[in-house]
Amino acid sequence: MTTAQLNMPKSRVDPLLQMRDITKRFGAIRALNGVNLDVYAGEIHALMGENGAGKSTLMKVLSGAHTATSGVIKVDGNPVSISGPAHARSLGISIIYQELALAPNLTVAENMLLGRERSSMGILNRRAMNKACEGVLKELGVDFDTGDKVATLSLAQRQQVEIARALLADCRILVMDEPTTSLSSTECERLFQLIQRLRDQGLAIIYISHRMSEIYELSDRVTVLRDGSYIGCIERSELSEERLVQMMVGRDLSSFYQKDRDARYEPGPKVLEIKEMSDGRKVRNVSLDLYAGEILGLAGIVGAGRTELARLIYGADKKLRGEVLLNGQALDIRRPLDAIASGIVYLTEDRKQEGLFLDMSVSKNINIAAIERDGYGYGLLNSQKADVRTRAAIADMKIAVSNPQVNVGSLSGGNQQKVLLARLLQTNPKVLILDEPTRGVDIGAKSEIYRIIESLAATGTSVLVISSELPELVGICDRIIVMREGVVAGEVGGNTEIGIDSEAIIAIATGSNKN
Repeated sequence: MTTAQLNMPKSRVDPLLQMRDITKRFGAIRALNGVNLDVYAGEIHALMGENGAGKSTLMKVLSGAHTATSGVIKVDGNPVSISGPAHARSLGISIIYQELALAPNLTVAENMLLGRERSSMGILNRRAMNKACEGVLKELGVDFDTGDKVATLSLAQRQQVEIARALLADCRILVMDEPTTSLSSTECERLFQLIQRLRDQGLAIIYISHRMSEIYELSDRVTVLRDGSYIGCIERSELSEERLVQMMVGRDLSSFYQKDRDARYEPGPKVLEIKEMSDGRKVRNVSLDLYAGEILGLAGIVGAGRTELARLIYGADKKLRGEVLLNGQALDIRRPLDAIASGIVYLTEDRKQEGLFLDMSVSKNINIAAIERDGYGYGLLNSQKADVRTRAAIADMKIAVSNPQVNVGSLSGGNQQKVLLARLLQTNPKVLILDEPTRGVDIGAKSEIYRIIESLAATGTSVLVISSELPELVGICDRIIVMREGVVAGEVGGNTEIGIDSEAIIAIATGSNKN
């Protein structure tokens, strides 16, 4: 796309995209029920709703991956029947999914022109391909070249390749699905600047995210879906967290868990003690204590060493030095199985790559940690015990699943997270380490996960929560330790004189608190 093509005049008279009364059925299941969406050139239009609200289905209808059961789609005021992804792209519609669709072994230019390569006599004309891509990359202001292999690029740079590919294909409507899930705060800021620049040049952007802060910063308007139905569209001037939550989940913000700050902090006996933990790189001589029934937060900016510390405690990574004591007894943890046997479990921040077996059933994922308790002997398993355990976990965790034998990969992010948590709880842990427990989870599922954490603490389980969402830590923790550059930089809450609030945490995390 050229600069002239991008510099289209903004107009609020006629939407560039209109979706009217879109209904989509899968057999007897109605995934979409009369959904409306208007998007104008030169606007960032957020699409919000809980997991399962219908956002992905609606975008798949727009992309041509699904065909609507009924309803009308108009582009530039003209009715269109989108027959497939190629047809959608010819209409100027491009979607960048959370899992990027790039070929890592190919160059930037080869990815941008995949399926539209320049060739002569059956031989790729790489010079012509590079030249065709250079203009768009220069327009985006990227810091890589057309000939670089995608495998060598960071995730943020790969997203830029996806955006460049869309613009090169004359994209006018760009859909971005959870684009910041794996980006650092600095990378997010650069992405936001790029998105706003594209908006100002006339692109219509549909932005999907669970992060309220991103919606406030970027969106011109927000459309909300709930249970496959259209709830409404609100202007930027009308945005508030209370209103969005009410629209998304059908109840107000006051119904979500917030810790009672009037209650006196009275920790139970010391359960976990970490002494001088270090890996020689990201973690340097960290010491902390965790008490029975306590929810302890671990805060810090990206790169502070929080996840690295958790993995050292759990035995997932090799420590240089340091001790782990449980109920006063020193532990020899050399691998995760040692930690689990001692009563320490860890919920990874990457449930898809490191936590769940996505192609296995919900039942098998829940029971895999307890399989040794189900043996009859002679290699036979008592499937009835596993079935009882699975159904109890589904009920306790409120996991939304039609059948325990459904593959866990087909569930929403929130339900996947609850399955993983259910598996860990089968070991009856004394210490539960939760790394980004609500990442990629909608606000309704977050509320359920908070309830589970609180109920575990109430029964005496010690919980260590790592989160990049400060409102989450402020809302659920009794005490918060703040790390900076691999060391403990400070502490708030508990018996300290510093109250638990975002400003105090940020001041310690960034080093602006000199007291």
